[in-house]
Amino acid sequence: MQRQLVCFGIAGVAGFLIDAGVLYLALWIGCGFFAGRAVSFLCAVWVTWRINRRYAFAADRSESVWSEWWKYLAAMSAGGTVNYVAYGAIVFSLQGRAYLPIVSVAIGSVAGMVVNYMTARLWVFRSR
Repeated sequence: MQRQLVCFGIAGVAGFLIDAGVLYLALWIGCGFFAGRAVSFLCAVWVTWRINRRYAFAADRSESVWSEWWKYLAAMSAGGTVNYVAYGAIVFSLQGRAYLPIVSVAIGSVAGMVVNYMTARLWVFRSR
């Protein structure tokens, strides 16, 4: 279980880096804070799914990859909702600050992390 938490944390850091990086790219090309974050969140979910299924929850692959992906996306959307609400609150309260995107993504990520771990462990990768 401790190894699983460490691997999940590493996947979370990778997801955070992808999330923040894609958000900055989306902002640079003209997407707003919320449309850009929707895109960056999906990219981060895909990356964390790949890492988590390989390392944190590696084992029997009885479920199809396609089915697992949709289950994972649904599960991460629960934590993603918590994440997005926290992100939005920070965006509205720190408007105009240079560090706004990175701080908002970080706070949102921490807010959704517990929900994400529990849904991944208890639902998506339950049999592992």
